[in-house]
Amino acid sequence: MSRARARGGRRDGFVSFVAATSMAGIALGVAALIVVLSVMNGFQKDVRDRMLSVLPHVEIYVPGGEPTQVLEQWADLAKQARQSPHVTGAAPFVAAQAMLMRGQDLRGVQVRGIDPETEKEVSEAGRQMVRGKLSDLKPGSFGIILGQELADLLQVRIGQTVMMLAPAASISPAGFTPRMRQFTLVGTFRSGHYEYDSSLAFIDATDAAKMFRDSGMAGVRLRVDDMHRAPEIAQSLIPLLPGNVAVADWSRNNRTWFAAVQTEKRMMFLILALIVAVAAFNLLSSLVMAVKDKQSDIAILRSFGATPGEIARIFLVQGALIGVIGTLLGVIGGVSIAFNVDVLVPAIERMIGAQFLPREIYFISALPSDPRLSDITTIGLTSLVMSLVATLYPSWRASRLQPAEVLRHD
Repeated sequence: MSRARARGGRRDGFVSFVAATSMAGIALGVAALIVVLSVMNGFQKDVRDRMLSVLPHVEIYVPGGEPTQVLEQWADLAKQARQSPHVTGAAPFVAAQAMLMRGQDLRGVQVRGIDPETEKEVSEAGRQMVRGKLSDLKPGSFGIILGQELADLLQVRIGQTVMMLAPAASISPAGFTPRMRQFTLVGTFRSGHYEYDSSLAFIDATDAAKMFRDSGMAGVRLRVDDMHRAPEIAQSLIPLLPGNVAVADWSRNNRTWFAAVQTEKRMMFLILALIVAVAAFNLLSSLVMAVKDKQSDIAILRSFGATPGEIARIFLVQGALIGVIGTLLGVIGGVSIAFNVDVLVPAIERMIGAQFLPREIYFISALPSDPRLSDITTIGLTSLVMSLVATLYPSWRASRLQPAEVLRHD
């Protein structure tokens, strides 16, 4: 009798261990999902906000229009756009691609011709200046403001000059000659977005129109009261503007990047959900073993009048309890980590002496986090559904046991 009791105790201990492992697996999977999706949300939000500190919410431009002529009409376009109550700011722009050369260094850049007086209405460039100020860009002076990273790459300092080469060439009696102009560095800025800090240059809009009269695009940049509704607002502006004007919003101009982030987020959810799925299979296994181990007890309960439904509910409640506790532990742990990523990651980086996000490779250098209730709710419900589904088969097996058959072989 004592040996049988010892074997039964060992079996109970093993079943309990498997159940505890299943609970821990569910908690780990839920926590990992919450942390990873929160970091991806934070990454997307941080990069988007830094991009929109430089980029406009909405752009109005004339395809194929000569920049000088478009700049002369920009006030009229801005007045028409301001008929929408959602437009809070407007400023003219000229956009083009060019090459900057200093000594042996040659860099491709995005050139933005701006009006220093009105630029503050549509971007935060004025507040991002490291040296100088936007008002240092004066028409005809051919001054230039570079991202701090770009200025460092070209090894140029305030007051020094760089040579700008436009894509379109000039026609002269000697043939085609590259269109180039010397610009004087009057300031540098840092947006916190490495791509723009290393490839963006501001010059006066009038100078840009002269430099890129054949290859530039000109129009009006707008800021709206709700950047999340920028696509909808952009569409509502079309009836207010002339027919030869095109309208684009920030989500359209950067849709490839944001679509890639959303796809990565969905795939990451599916991949990490497999951790919860594996834990649910462990839960199923532990309940199957529990049913096998407790056959005699089930048969006795059936003999005392317990119905198959009541037996099934015992194992349903047991499995559901494991799933609920595991999910709650995972949610609590995941949310706690997600809200403290900004503290935990730097501490780990100091411990191992390495940086997870080098500025030169990634858009940002710090790991952001943005826990969202919708994601947490989805993860929690997914975990609970998987756990409940895992309890169905063992509960059905337990309810199908025949007391006579079990007791005869016991």
